[in-house]
Amino acid sequence: MGNADLRDIAHIEEVAFEDLSGVVAVDAHNWLYRYLTTTVKFTSDRRYTTEEGEEVANLIGIVQGLPKFLDNDLTPVFVFDGGVTDLKDDEVAKRRKARERAQERKEEAEERGDAVEVARLDARTQRLTDTIHETSRELLRLLDVPVVEAPAEGEAQCAYMNRVGDADYSGSEDYDTMLFGGPRTLRQLTSKGSPELMDLEATLADHDITYEQLVDVAMLCGTDFNEGVRGIGPKTALKAVTEHGDLFSVLSARDAEIPDAERIREFFHSPPVSDDYEVDTTITPDVAAARAYVVDEWEVDPDEVERGFERIEGALTQTGLDDWT
Repeated sequence: MGNADLRDIAHIEEVAFEDLSGVVAVDAHNWLYRYLTTTVKFTSDRRYTTEEGEEVANLIGIVQGLPKFLDNDLTPVFVFDGGVTDLKDDEVAKRRKARERAQERKEEAEERGDAVEVARLDARTQRLTDTIHETSRELLRLLDVPVVEAPAEGEAQCAYMNRVGDADYSGSEDYDTMLFGGPRTLRQLTSKGSPELMDLEATLADHDITYEQLVDVAMLCGTDFNEGVRGIGPKTALKAVTEHGDLFSVLSARDAEIPDAERIREFFHSPPVSDDYEVDTTITPDVAAARAYVVDEWEVDPDEVERGFERIEGALTQTGLDDWT
């Protein structure tokens, strides 16, 4: 994804979990997908597949991933994508083709008996199925973790909630939250070690540019909604926007074009978002019901989730999640 180029210019610092507090609006699709693929890659499918053949590796991911928040002074709010804009059609098609290629290579690896390669490629063929969507929301409900339904891009909703003060951070591995105007984004929430804090205002100050110019820089490099201009990386884009002032002046100077540039630019500036949500930081998980849902109803191997449930219960005892504000 082109936005990854922004790492070269974004203001990012490593922070310790114990130094963080408040509400994190988490890009649910991004977070779930990363835990889903990790679980699939390193866990036997027998441990998360029902007798009917339904795969719910996501439930293992949620139980194992939530303690990262609950062990610390962070309240997660999971924001799910709504409808996908047609601006993203090319990106969606590209990802579908990548999954299809991975599936073909996985089948070839199976024929060779290459178990390591099969596991690696199996993770790359994953997608968030209807079952994964439904079971994820239900498990979060049982654990009393707030869920917000975005009208469109989850990253945009996260950024909006952060911008208006209903969340202290956006949580995403991607860089879109900054392009959607999110002041502070926590990255690497699904990785081992400390997370990273990406700061929008510090990024703008580092390069003496405006937010609008940052979006222009990203579009020149390429985003989920457009191909970049050939030969332009983040530093070249930054220099060009600083010199010429804005995206369209750069395109004119280089005799280049970005299809739908006006519309894409406006989509970053003013994406569809919703105020129809509540952020209740009074969390009282029903761990017994959640455990029964995962282990009994969805037949997940209890050994894969018991430690996670114990950590959730421990966080409830140690910090009093029902007293969080």
